[in-house]
Amino acid sequence: MATVDTLRNDLIDKLFSISNKEYLLALNKIIDNGVYQTNPVQLSEEQITMLKLSEKDIEAGNLITHDEVTKSDLQWLKEL
Repeated sequence: MATVDTLRNDLIDKLFSISNKEYLLALNKIIDNGVYQTNPVQLSEEQITMLKLSEKDIEAGNLITHDEVTKSDLQWLKEL
């Protein structure tokens, strides 16, 4: 099943190809009348715990750069 981001990007790509003004106006009206999510996302206890642990890691300086992760991943892949 496609993620929300994938669906959104697919729709954007399709919108760029539409040149019929009436069709675009109708789509715009549908979107304007749609229900927008205004409620905050509810996190599980596990997610909250993981976020708190992440904050503690950041405060303690337990960080790794993207380049270091990439280098480590490449090394791991070579060992397979």
